[in-house]
Amino acid sequence: MTKVALVTGGSRGLGAALVKALAGRGWHVVTDARSAADLQTNFGDVQGVETIAGDVTDPAHREALLEAVQRVGRLDLLVNNASYLGPSPQPRLEAYPLEALRRVYEVNVIAPAALVQAFLPALRESRGSVLNVTSDAGVEGYSGWGGYGSSKAALEQASRVLAAEEPTLRVFWVDPGDMNTTMHQEAYPGEDISDRPPPEESVPGLLRLIEGQFASGRYEVREIMSRES
Repeated sequence: MTKVALVTGGSRGLGAALVKALAGRGWHVVTDARSAADLQTNFGDVQGVETIAGDVTDPAHREALLEAVQRVGRLDLLVNNASYLGPSPQPRLEAYPLEALRRVYEVNVIAPAALVQAFLPALRESRGSVLNVTSDAGVEGYSGWGGYGSSKAALEQASRVLAAEEPTLRVFWVDPGDMNTTMHQEAYPGEDISDRPPPEESVPGLLRLIEGQFASGRYEVREIMSRES
């Protein structure tokens, strides 16, 4: 039976790399991004990938994702990867625009919670997994990261509670580590981040989590590969 995944934020970076890897391993993957053009560029010729353009904060878009999964008939994996960094360069909390902060929380916390609510029945049926992409900024107090970091801290706590409430599911909140991505570059405007590894290097650790026997919990990709499942 073909396994089915929904991966948000699949048009670039870690999301795109994970979608391609899952499809290459025989999964049917539904993925989204705000740019239809970017989705077409990345996945127009990739077998097993269904793309839906839209914003995860939009209830109508989330309904379209739900309908896509219902057409397939099952869901084994929900990956909440879509994230919003906030203003660049990162402002101190004393000057953080509150409208921008609301947007950060809508994308990074509220949308994942809404997607979990929508897809819980399907995930319970398949005894599937939820993988929420987090960051070391969610546990460390880095100056300038009060918006993004606190949103990831909230996502981590929501993940922890979900794991307690849904013992038949596996719930992972995963720090993929520093990566050479557009978002990471936006966080450090003008700096050279070419020494960071490409997001493709984080994918094997995610796949090991997804396809292994790891229990619910918080993981760092750099540690997963040295652990027994």
